[in-house]
Amino acid sequence: MGALLVAGTTSDAGKSVLAAGICRWLARQGVRVAPFKAQNMSNNSAVTVEGGEIGRAQAVQAAACGLEPSVRFNPVLLKPGGDRSSQVVVLGKAVGEVSAMSYRDRKRELSVIARSALAELRSEFDVVICEGAGSPTEINLRATDIANMGLARAANLPVLVVGDIDRGGVFAHLFGTLALLEPADQVLIAGFVVNKFRGDPALLEPGLRQLRGLTGRPVYGVLPWREDLWLDAEDSLSYVADGVIGRPAPPAGGQWLRVAVVRLPRISNATDMEALAGEPGVSVRFVTEPSRLADADLVVLPGSKATVSDLDWLRRTGLADAVRLHSQSGRPLLGICGGFQMLARTIADDVESGAGEVPGLGLLDTEIAFAPDKTLTRPAGKAFGHAVDGYEIHHGRVARRAARLGGLIELSDGDVEGVVDGPVIGTHWHGLLENDGFRREFLRWAAATAGRDGFEVAPDYSFAAARTAQLDLLGDLVEQHLDTDALWALIERGAPDGLPVLPPGAPALD
Repeated sequence: MGALLVAGTTSDAGKSVLAAGICRWLARQGVRVAPFKAQNMSNNSAVTVEGGEIGRAQAVQAAACGLEPSVRFNPVLLKPGGDRSSQVVVLGKAVGEVSAMSYRDRKRELSVIARSALAELRSEFDVVICEGAGSPTEINLRATDIANMGLARAANLPVLVVGDIDRGGVFAHLFGTLALLEPADQVLIAGFVVNKFRGDPALLEPGLRQLRGLTGRPVYGVLPWREDLWLDAEDSLSYVADGVIGRPAPPAGGQWLRVAVVRLPRISNATDMEALAGEPGVSVRFVTEPSRLADADLVVLPGSKATVSDLDWLRRTGLADAVRLHSQSGRPLLGICGGFQMLARTIADDVESGAGEVPGLGLLDTEIAFAPDKTLTRPAGKAFGHAVDGYEIHHGRVARRAARLGGLIELSDGDVEGVVDGPVIGTHWHGLLENDGFRREFLRWAAATAGRDGFEVAPDYSFAAARTAQLDLLGDLVEQHLDTDALWALIERGAPDGLPVLPPGAPALD
């Protein structure tokens, strides 16, 4: 059936949100639509219905389609654990570590898997909206590309290229992206979308006309800048250190609650913080140096793809001492997944880092041991008096916990998950803060523990409603600002015949 590939001039140009918006627009018209990304590179991931793992952007796009996330939507996921190595996840399961060079040797095998997954989706759904990875014009990688023009050529997909005008140079980016592709790739590039435009669209019109004259391809629309599009960031680099996340509403009471989230070098599932950041009166910042913790009410150590390495970074930067001082002052501290593991007395890791046993921060009387098999679950339970659910993605397990320590989450089998010890809380669960009832009780506890008596929790904020509203906004932007008739024709019929080829039209490198 019909399909389309959304490519981008750069990372963070808007591929993920445009693909989600198109999915939402189609789903609202009753079209059976599914998302797809052949290969993703991200430490922000989600657990699927099959008990596998995919990039978080594809989970969000699945929600836009009204679907549960599936491993078929992102058959290859790379999770960077260092500057030159990544964990490879294939159809939801980790299959090993690779370097940039060794990964090239596996591309043929992974390309077959990705194409098979796409073919299966196309046979099941009316439309599949594919997302590219990075830029399609990484000419040094074109010969082994499986996610951009390599996929488009193999599956005969029409391609839209989106560029971020807010960064400047969007016309050069769009033109250059097309011109550097080899001729057989160029003929699949059907047109462009301009993203994040601020101002009067009439001022942009002369440039759009000239771009069409130069390339022979239309601009399908101009999407405006929207400050309220900040949930579910695909890339943790989207979170600027020391900047407030989101657009927090004024406090319900007389005081703000100040939250400092340590921005670890290999932070994973940073989106856990978005549920806090959406709360009125809660100011959430990512921080990278010790002084930023001095006036924080709540400090959070988030997830990490490289727990032992990021713990070493904490010590080298002085942040470990700052976290310890914060806790010793009696103010609240929350550790999530890798951050929870860092709070232990010891961490035994022969799996992820190969470092063996190393000392943790010692703020919880627990011991962590890494297991070869990754825990991938979507559990449920009860915490702070409220029903909760979440998801787990980790190798580290709690090997020992002091008998005196209380659990955070009561599980249905009578066991407990997580640890509560005075002002320190730790859990392996991601997504826990998305549970409205629990989050409100947690914020009351954090404010009381920090001495923020003037902070009041807003009674009516719903994170699920906020996420749904954002997906609807993405669908609205597509419907209102793109030429949807032309977009639908592109999905049904593919790229038009006779599209011109621009010089130099360089051939792919071997």
